[in-house]
Amino acid sequence: MRNMDNLNFSPIGNIKTPYQDSAPYQPVDTDDQEFFLQLEPEYATGLKDLDSFTYIYVLYYIDRLKATPKMEVSPPWATSQKVGLFASRSPARPNPIGLSVVRVKKIVGHRVYTSGLDVFDNTPLLDIKPYINDLDSKCDANNGWVQSMDDDEHLALHIQGIPHDY
Repeated sequence: MRNMDNLNFSPIGNIKTPYQDSAPYQPVDTDDQEFFLQLEPEYATGLKDLDSFTYIYVLYYIDRLKATPKMEVSPPWATSQKVGLFASRSPARPNPIGLSVVRVKKIVGHRVYTSGLDVFDNTPLLDIKPYINDLDSKCDANNGWVQSMDDDEHLALHIQGIPHDY
């Protein structure tokens, strides 16, 4: 591994969710509990016009991760399948940065209320970016190795972030 300079990030706030010990694998848009991004007050002006977007990207630091990254993983919903870490959405990564796409419900002061998030309460918030349909939605996108899986119904539950039995 080559020697690189250390990178330092400072959270811009934290994420408030009802999840203390367990969280869904994906954001659940229909979860009616309270979710919001609590920004530090000095970033409030940066929220101007963010509420004109339906969805946003939320980038966060996965601060409670205990697992060590492995370069080959088996997703929990595809235990017979081994794939490279970077071909998975495993949270155990060399740089534990998470990414979720969520709906903007409203902005009040320096709080952004959202649809369901898949993170623990008080997770450090790194950044917010608008989801722009014409830039971020790719009509020729595929599901990679996942589309060769036999159980399409089970896969659909994971993609939608719907809790279920494995």
